[in-house]
Amino acid sequence: MSKGKLAKFVEMAENPLVVECPMAAHKQEEFPLRGRWHEDFFHNQNPIVLELGCGRGEYTVGLGRQMPDKNFIGVDIKGARMWTGAQEALQTGMKNVGFLRTNIEFIQRFFAHDEVSEIWLTFSDPQMKKVTKRLTSTYFLERYRQFLCDGGLIHLKTDSNFLFTYTEELLKVNGIEAEFKTRNLYASLSVEMEAGCASAIQSYYESMWRARGIDIKYLCFRLRQGTPLVEPDVEIPLDEYRSYSREKRSGCEKHV
Repeated sequence: MSKGKLAKFVEMAENPLVVECPMAAHKQEEFPLRGRWHEDFFHNQNPIVLELGCGRGEYTVGLGRQMPDKNFIGVDIKGARMWTGAQEALQTGMKNVGFLRTNIEFIQRFFAHDEVSEIWLTFSDPQMKKVTKRLTSTYFLERYRQFLCDGGLIHLKTDSNFLFTYTEELLKVNGIEAEFKTRNLYASLSVEMEAGCASAIQSYYESMWRARGIDIKYLCFRLRQGTPLVEPDVEIPLDEYRSYSREKRSGCEKHV
């Protein structure tokens, strides 16, 4: 029998790798680790990489194992899910992995200018009905600019054709070139090798998508400081399949 939610929350509160701030919307004071993650949490000057919407933390832990010369922080509001990765990292003695429990809408409150080097968005909800909820929207990209170093990498790995196409169009309208892009990450060994760590880690849900014949898409791009970003004005077909915990999606949507 799996551990109950209450027990998981108790262990999360006691886990030194976890920072909990679920009431970020109501906090007025400065977050104490903002600008101090290197010194006070990781105790090194290695680059910091975020996984936003980390779920069970499979990528946060997996990337931490692959790249011990970088620090990884998984961010999510769902503590019961995050518990899995947090416990694994603690029990295996990982020193370059941490977790932040909070709402991603307030992510800029937790990191200072130039404090983060990369961001991973792994199987984010495509949020087809509301642009500002998409983690690759201008709403979020402008927030990332507040703490991501100039030219820092953003990685998107998704099952959603809608979110992938939307992000492609957003990059196009803003004159941003993708560093790497594929609509079928596992199509060939050469693509997997070129994509590197994007293909080396597979989450539980990713494996299920692949078993259903859904191609996994991946792209990464550099987000630079500069003029305000604009939203694409295009129609994109919505995802037609029914996902595990998402409503059925079909039709078209116009972005304004």
